[in-house]
Order: sequence, then C-alpha cells, then structure tokens
Amino acid sequence: MPRFFCINKENDKFYLDKEDSKHIIKSLRMKEGDNITICDKNGYDYECELIIDSENVQGKIISKKENDTEPNVKITLYQALPKSDKFETIVQKAVELGIYEIVPIMTNRCISRPDKKSMKKKIERYNKIAFEAAKQSGRGIIPRVREMIGFKEAVKEIKDYDMKILFYENGGESLKDFKYENLNDIAFIVGSEGGFDALEAGYAKENDITLMGLGKRILRCETAPIAALSALMLLTDNM
Repeated sequence: MPRFFCINKENDKFYLDKEDSKHIIKSLRMKEGDNITICDKNGYDYECELIIDSENVQGKIISKKENDTEPNVKITLYQALPKSDKFETIVQKAVELGIYEIVPIMTNRCISRPDKKSMKKKIERYNKIAFEAAKQSGRGIIPRVREMIGFKEAVKEIKDYDMKILFYENGGESLKDFKYENLNDIAFIVGSEGGFDALEAGYAKENDITLMGLGKRILRCETAPIAALSALMLLTDNM
C-alpha cells in the first residue's frame, strides 16, 4: 500500500500537499476510494480512503495503529563531516537502519570545512534525503539532521545519554563486552577520513565517553557509522 507522511489533519481527514496529491493522481494513477497509508510523523500509521477533489487529495481515516518499525532505544549519531557526498550516503543508510537523529560535527582532522551559507544548503539537502529514506523504509518518524556543531560541544551535549561511545581508529573497548538492557538512548561519535587526534580522544575519555574499536579491519569513514549502527541495533534487539 502506498505510504505518505502528512501532519495536516482535521477531524477524520488528512489533507495531502500538492506534491503528494500530484504523485497520487498522475504517477500512481490512484482513484477515489483507493486506500493509502499515512504516517503522522509521530509514530502512528493511518489506513485512509482517498477522496480526490480535482487536483487535491484527502485521506479519510479508516483505522489507526502504532508504527512498529521504530527502535525502543533512541540512537543519535554525531558524525564528523567527511569529503564530497559521503555524508549523504551516511544519512540515507542510517535512517533506513533506525537512527533517531544525526548531528554533523567539526573535528581537528576534518578536511571538508564549508562556510555557513553552503552548510545551510547541505543541511537542507541532508534532511530531504532523511525524509525520502524514512518514507522508503517505513519509518514512523522522520529523523532530523541538525545544524553542525564543534567536537567539544558534542562531547558536552551527550553527557546525559545512557551510553556514550567514540569509535576510535586506534582501538578501545569492544561493543560485545557491554550490557544493553534498560537503555533509553545511546550517542556515538564517528570520525571523518582522518579520524580523531589524541587530544580529542583524551577529551572524550575525560568526559566519561567510552572509546571503542570496530574490529581489526580499516573501515572507510562512510562505512564505520553504518557498521556501528547495525551492531548497536542488533545488540539492543532492534534488528
């Protein structure tokens, strides 16, 4: 059944925007009375019957249920900004796997250092990718890609998470050696092409962030966060 995100709801109807209305009528060639699934972005799915008025589409609610794809642990990725379009790939795959939120960060070894204007455009692009990935993968929410922050700000921000990890290219603890029961949230930090320098690793450790490795093989910066997230989803019983 075709699936759409929509928050424009009044009483027992959703009012889809022009873009989705056009897609339903012109591309999918759906007709009045056909059924679609509408997600309210807050974790609920609605089965709706189409009402088509010229070029405007409404969905009359038939039933409502809680979306069952959302992980029971909120996992946030703090990703050092890599070169070229690697961040786009990270966003897409992380959303598919169940990430809650993504925060780009600037570290000492980041090669890509966009100015504020270009970064604003990138954030808009990243959020569009997150939206499409959430739609494609049947998510109950649309994970947000936030504004970029510095490394020290990221370290301070995650101090209250139940589990705090920095994946360090020089190794550290192993994911399999920890217990994952009764966790509400996890934050993990992944480096860019150059990884982290010793000062950053030391600062993270001083602030009670666990340094961990991702195995004996060297992973590309766009592979590391996806490998880490996949492992965390499995270990928290969300795969």
